[in-house]
Amino acid sequence: MFKRMDEVLIEIPTVEKPDANAAAAVQELLGGKFGEMSTLNNYLYQSFNFRSKSKLRPFYDLIMSITGEELGHVELVAHAINKCLNGSTTAGQPDSTPLGGVKDARLSYHFLAGAQGAMPFDSMGNPWTGAYVFNSGNLVEDLLHNFFLECGARTHKMKVYEMTDHPAARAVVGYLLVRGGVHVVAYAKALEVATGVNVTKLVPIPSLSNKAFNETRKYEEKGVHTKLYTYSDKDFTTINEIWKGTHPEDGAQLEVIQGVPQGYPIPEAPGVEEEFAPGISAEEFRQIAKRLKEAGNIAD
Repeated sequence: MFKRMDEVLIEIPTVEKPDANAAAAVQELLGGKFGEMSTLNNYLYQSFNFRSKSKLRPFYDLIMSITGEELGHVELVAHAINKCLNGSTTAGQPDSTPLGGVKDARLSYHFLAGAQGAMPFDSMGNPWTGAYVFNSGNLVEDLLHNFFLECGARTHKMKVYEMTDHPAARAVVGYLLVRGGVHVVAYAKALEVATGVNVTKLVPIPSLSNKAFNETRKYEEKGVHTKLYTYSDKDFTTINEIWKGTHPEDGAQLEVIQGVPQGYPIPEAPGVEEEFAPGISAEEFRQIAKRLKEAGNIAD
């Protein structure tokens, strides 16, 4: 089962810089073939269908814990998209064409169907599909696929980072480059335990250090690239049989942390009158508040 908190993994900058096309680019990191929905669902179904769990417990624990983190990555990318879209239009009467300013946005579906919010699509508006999920049942094959998937995801993050300078997008992509790098190394180490082959010698793919990015260096300086969280209060304790030793790039000591990283408040999404969202007038807000007080026996 899963435990959810009203938090996101990092504090996302709030800036007055709407950029619908930046949001479209970041969509690739959500619903693309190598996006967070793909990494999440690959590991989710591999964890559901894992064979010989009692005999191969450290590998199962690793996939389970990374699955928990990927749920938070999906959430984080969605909020980055929302931040890029925020303020793209302004309220007005229908005849004043209040949505006219975004008719040439590359991904108009954000405005036609999503009230300027993230959607389960890639950067071209293609829906995410379960066909992206790989679960062969063969441990080494699945681990090798996961290593490839994380390397592909890293490549896409680097390209999106280079595509936009939107502060919210770059902050999120920078953090995800670091955490995705953790997963790359984790699967490489798992493959080494399973096969004896030192896959970490291939890292990094592409051959550009995370330290080349401003929004990534600050996390690496804090050692975020060395920590693997269990995403459980008490389970998945055998991860340290895989996540151990030193990081292949800088030699820093690796560390397993029981639980989850520090979270930050989920950004507030303002109403968008021109999109009829949330579609509650000021008077209706007052009536809802009144009914809530009455239901809770709260006196004025």
